[in-house]
Amino acid sequence: MIGNRVLPNVALADPALIEAFRSTSTSIISDNLARLSGAIGLRPFHKVVGAMAGTAFTIKVAAGDNMMIHKAMDLIRPGDVVVVDGDGDTSRALVGDIITTLASSRGAVGFVVDGAIRDAGAISRSEFPCFARTAIHRGPYKNGPGEINVPISVGGMVVQPGDIVVGDEDGVVAFPQNVASDLLTAVRAQEKKEAAILESIHSGTYKGAYLK
Repeated sequence: MIGNRVLPNVALADPALIEAFRSTSTSIISDNLARLSGAIGLRPFHKVVGAMAGTAFTIKVAAGDNMMIHKAMDLIRPGDVVVVDGDGDTSRALVGDIITTLASSRGAVGFVVDGAIRDAGAISRSEFPCFARTAIHRGPYKNGPGEINVPISVGGMVVQPGDIVVGDEDGVVAFPQNVASDLLTAVRAQEKKEAAILESIHSGTYKGAYLK
């Protein structure tokens, strides 16, 4: 039934592409997605040591309820980013230190929550990526309903199951696997152009070049 269903997992993204995007930045990725794609209002709560990159494992929950997140812990695979549409509700935390630790132990490479978390102190000392709107001490209900592996909206960004998700200090962006290769080529080209501009600034030869 729509609103309370668990759909099959989709294929994981190519590990080589995931690894490549782990060395990129969300700002340059966003530039090459016409600056339209990206979650608004989410920030990292973990100890950031590099970019998060993985395959979207999507969950839709009722506001303030994490029953389906618990169910998802038995379904996630190594390489998944757990992406939760919590309707942007910040009155109750959907995940905390226990769930993020459990997800990490089962191979997940990050958590993205359009809602609140708790145990912010513990999560801030962890390198396991966790993005959310805010932190609050109030815990969730566990009644449902919810959905797993369905299209969701996170911070105004539509995320499909199987999308590639990248997150860093600037936020979170997601895009379909079928555009990833071309996107990576464009990202690398912009990285080279920006590096050349910075080098010209440092060397005193900057002539006012700019990026569109």
